[in-house]
This record gives sequence, structure tokens and C-alpha cells, in this order.
Amino acid sequence: MDTKYLLAEALKICMKKAPLEKITVKDITDTCGISRQTYYRHFQDKQDLVNWYFEKILNESFEHMGTGKTIYEALINKLTFIQKEKLFFTAAFKNDDQNNLRKHDFELILAFYTNKIKEKIGDNLSEELMFQLEMYCQGSVYMTVKWLLDGTKESCQTMAKLLTDSMPEVVKKTFVELHLI
Repeated sequence: MDTKYLLAEALKICMKKAPLEKITVKDITDTCGISRQTYYRHFQDKQDLVNWYFEKILNESFEHMGTGKTIYEALINKLTFIQKEKLFFTAAFKNDDQNNLRKHDFELILAFYTNKIKEKIGDNLSEELMFQLEMYCQGSVYMTVKWLLDGTKESCQTMAKLLTDSMPEVVKKTFVELHLI
């Protein structure tokens, strides 16, 4: 198994015993038997590890969008994985340290959607579209975190539908035109 994934698995084990803010890099490295020096070759700090792990999940969830997979389907994949890894994501989303996962999730999703639109239209986004896309991404992250921290009462399909149905009209129209919805 790749060293980064070993460290992520060790972090998840540590999260069963303590909140993220109480876990140290030493706790993580002791859990998986990897030296601190090796840890720091891969990550700057524990939040960097959390963000890396999440980015892997997000990329896997959204990688096929625009080639037959819709935003709705990609959101179901993302939410299903978050639900499957509930312990990890609950701890990670509760953490408000610098470089926290909520901020990282927003930045990744905004960059992803922006790049998808630019790939299709080959142009910069209008100010109105960019504003509404940023607002949608912030709201989407907020509602995903709320869904998780409230106990994932809605199914992944219901939550994905709520998130896609809540897109501002300018964003929705753009995604429809680009065949992403």
C-alpha cells in the first residue's frame, strides 16, 4: 500500500480515539510504524494529510463528469464515500484549524467546476456566472457538512438532488448547455 494511504488509514484509526485537533503527527506515525521524517516527506502537517485524502475522493467522484457522468451522479459518489467514511469526515469537517477541510472542499469544487466550464466554452466566465458559482459552491459545502454532522438523515440520492436542484439559474443553465446535468 502507498505510504500516503497508510498514513490516511493510521489517521482514521487515531480518529476513533480522539478528535482531530488532539491527534499529533507522532500519533499517526506511531500507529502505522512510519517515521516522522517519512511523514514530512509527504505532508506538511496533519491537515495537509486530511486535505490530500479528501482531494483523492473528490477527484474519483468527479473524474468522469462531462463524459457521460452528470453532476448529480458525481455528487452521489462523493456523498456515498463521505457516508462510508463518516468517522473520518465528521472529525475533519468539525476541525476549524487553518487550511480546514471545508475551505479546501470549497476551493477544489470551485476550481473543478470553473475548469469544466472553461474546457467546454474555451473562455473566461462572466462576473455573474463566477459570483453565482462561488455562492453555489459555498452553499453546497455548507449543506454537505450540515448533512453529515446532522447524521446523514437524507439518502445520498436525495441530498445530491437537493444540491443540484438548488443551483442558481445561471449556473444550472450553463451546466445544462454543457451537458453536465
